[in-house]
Amino acid sequence: MSAADMPTGGAGFEPIVGRYLRLSLLGKPHRLYVEASGQGIPLLCLHTAGADGRQFRALQTDARILERFRVIVFDMPAHGKSSPPPGWQRHEYRLSSADYMQMILSLCEALELERPVVMGCSIGGRIVLHLALDHPQRFRALIGLQSGAHVDPYYDLEWLHRPDVHGGEVCAGIVSGLIAPNAPETERWETLWHYMQGGPGVFKGDLHFYKIDGDVRDRVARIDTSRCPLYLLSGEYDYSCTPEDTRALGELIAGAQVKIMPGLGHFPMSEDPERFLGHLHPVLDRIASGGPSRA
Repeated sequence: MSAADMPTGGAGFEPIVGRYLRLSLLGKPHRLYVEASGQGIPLLCLHTAGADGRQFRALQTDARILERFRVIVFDMPAHGKSSPPPGWQRHEYRLSSADYMQMILSLCEALELERPVVMGCSIGGRIVLHLALDHPQRFRALIGLQSGAHVDPYYDLEWLHRPDVHGGEVCAGIVSGLIAPNAPETERWETLWHYMQGGPGVFKGDLHFYKIDGDVRDRVARIDTSRCPLYLLSGEYDYSCTPEDTRALGELIAGAQVKIMPGLGHFPMSEDPERFLGHLHPVLDRIASGGPSRA
């Protein structure tokens, strides 16, 4: 698009550029939708279960972040603009720890990211712990939003994929209580809209990792933060990963930096971006400066 084609009269494009990346993941061909903005240190963001990369729009348009960080977001296969691989209709989707971790490492290799910062929320916050355990040397820093080593089941997953239930609306209904009560209405409903658009069985398949396969309680104490700084930021309004869960995790991991964020819930980056950025900026400042890892 040339300059002559650019909109005028107050309209304008955001700095986010989206493209499809063709690569092989887990032995199958994929077209993975990837967005990026900014320049500098790569910051790879991992969305929550059943949603997609739109959750990180505020980070990808924040001038202060984009001056020093190249913010990269991708839709996992079967999420957002990333279609599932060929033959998906013959299998039940169930996300595993091994597949999730390999997906992230494969993407880092394909994009030639040298020691990126990785920040993930919910299931993304859980896989951050796996990366800290198994591949700390590959990352400059790791940021877990709503990170917990495990979660006890508190609802029946079968409701998430039934022919007599509107899948998108029931998914949004289940997560609606995880959003802080003071979240701005526009951002609250945009966050829920992402869930209403999820593919059949995708949220349920992601939660196989979150509730069963990704349980890492017996390993987290082995995380060595001297090899890779670990920041844990959690909103106070969350009964999936409670503040107590995050504090307990911080006590198990020597050197982990813990911050409980007042007024935020399970989706801090999308439910109340302005409030969240106030907590994230100091962390990114320390990472960019190479200073001590204090939250």
